[in-house]
Amino acid sequence: MSSTTVATAPAALPSIRGRVDAVLAAFVDARARSAAEHGFPAEITETLRGFLFAGGKRLRPQLCVIGWQAGGGGPVPAPVVQAAASLEMFHTFALIHDDVMDDSAHRRGRDTVHRSLAAHHAGRPDAARLGINAAILLGDLALAWSDALLHTAGLTPVQLAAAHEVVDVMRTELMYGQYLDLCATGQVRDDVEAALRVARYKTARYTVERPLLLGAALAGAGHGVRGALSAYALPVGEAFQLRDDLLGVFGTPQVTGKPSLDDLREGKHTALLALALQRADASQHRVLRRLVGNPCLDGDGAASVREILTATGARDEVESMIRIRFVQAVQALEEASFAPAAAAALRELARMATERTA
Repeated sequence: MSSTTVATAPAALPSIRGRVDAVLAAFVDARARSAAEHGFPAEITETLRGFLFAGGKRLRPQLCVIGWQAGGGGPVPAPVVQAAASLEMFHTFALIHDDVMDDSAHRRGRDTVHRSLAAHHAGRPDAARLGINAAILLGDLALAWSDALLHTAGLTPVQLAAAHEVVDVMRTELMYGQYLDLCATGQVRDDVEAALRVARYKTARYTVERPLLLGAALAGAGHGVRGALSAYALPVGEAFQLRDDLLGVFGTPQVTGKPSLDDLREGKHTALLALALQRADASQHRVLRRLVGNPCLDGDGAASVREILTATGARDEVESMIRIRFVQAVQALEEASFAPAAAAALRELARMATERTA
């Protein structure tokens, strides 16, 4: 194993991302060369590469590496970095399919994969449908490649078995969370707990807890460390999703990279909307029922919804929920016995996750 070290102080987070990006670039380059040798269409790897490197926070790989350090892993070897990179490839699969299911037009400030592939086949009468079907296949390919990254990382048999325990659970939870989200979308309800349940599976566990636990598992950490990481991860993950819900409605598209109408047009079931419905008067209730989930919602209609979300206090309440969860996460860190550098990195990531604007 390589002895190259990645310090987990907050200032070192960009270096973690750099190493992960280098692994992803080398992997995709190798797959592109193999595809060319077999005469496969070049647009597949080109589209995947474009999506991978169009942005993204690399939050899951960073948390995996920090989980390794929190678990007492010491210097971060190349196999652990590649295992962390496999999480980003899996996330690529999840985002591509999520955009197909939501019929989203933009992601990370550019066309979504299914729109990009449709544009590649412009002129065909079935270009839009072809783009959707091709994106599903490309997502499947990213899923397969996430496995390939994990299995070729050079982990020991013990590490690989430990990794599978975490990754298998993570994938199952995400799929169930996505299903719950699909079932709830378009159903304008005031059930805050149902919205938080989706947030726990789709974001808290998938985005924060399981990546941390993967790194800790690779380091051979015991139950005490893993329990402390979960106590930190779940409130941070919920706060991350609550911030995402706010950005989905009140965010600036030029900053977030996504339109600010999508969540409202889809009728996405969020804690923000549920709280507004609980607090709305009869008139406000009628407006929310009429506009949220309307695929033809325009800017004026969205402005009316935002006004109600603010006037009912729902927006402020979600901000309060985020602050409470940040405090819970910090308290969990203070009660844990992580190395100072790992604790500092986790504290910084909690701040970034809860205060982000994109």
